[in-house]
Amino acid sequence: IYKIAKDLFNITDFFSLQLEVIESILCGNETLAIFPTGSGKSICYQIPALLSDGLTVVISPLISLMKDQVINLKNKNIPAEYISSTLTASKNKEILENLKKIKLLYITPERLGSKKFKNAIKKQNVKISIIAIDEVHSISLWGKSFRPSYLGIKKFIKEITPKPVICGFTATSNKKILKDIKTFLDLKNPLIFKKNSYRDNLKIEVRLTDDKLK
Repeated sequence: IYKIAKDLFNITDFFSLQLEVIESILCGNETLAIFPTGSGKSICYQIPALLSDGLTVVISPLISLMKDQVINLKNKNIPAEYISSTLTASKNKEILENLKKIKLLYITPERLGSKKFKNAIKKQNVKISIIAIDEVHSISLWGKSFRPSYLGIKKFIKEITPKPVICGFTATSNKKILKDIKTFLDLKNPLIFKKNSYRDNLKIEVRLTDDKLK
C-alpha cells in the first residue's frame, strides 16, 4: 500500500481513516466511507484497484469528474478509461473490446444496463474484483440528489460471479440515507468509516456592516 502510494501518487502519509478504508476493501469487506469533500476518497479505491486482480468498476454520476480522474491516472501510466456519451461510438467500442487491459473503468450508472457492456464482460470473461460507487447517497429516496439509475446497481452486482467487493463513498449521509444505501445495495454488514466534517482551517464569521442599500 505504502509503496504504491509513494511511487504513483506521491503520498508518504495518509489522511485520517484513508488507510483503514483501503485495508478494509483489500480484506474483502463491504465498505462505506463517509468523508467530507477533499478528504481523498478516490485514493481509497484506486490503490486497492491496483493491488487486486481484474477490473475495478467505478460508478460515478459526474462525467467531468470521471474524465479528470482518468486523465490523472493515465498521466501516472495507470491503465484507466471511462465510457460516456461525450466519447465517439468508435472510442467507446474500442474501450469495451479491451477491458482486460484496464485496471479502472469509470462508468455512469445508466450504462450498467447496456447490453453491449454486459456482453463485453461475458465475452472476454472479465473478472470484476471491486465495484466502487461514488456519490453513493444518490441511491437514497430521501436524498435531494436521488438518481433513479442508481437503483439498477444492485441488479448489476447480482449478475457478476464471483461477487466483487462493494464499496461506497459519499460526503453526505444521515440515518435514513444510510439505511437506503444498505437496502438498495443489499449490503449485509458493511464496515462504515465516518470522518468528522470539521475543518480547522475554515471558520464562519458574522459581521455587522452598514446597510449598503440606503
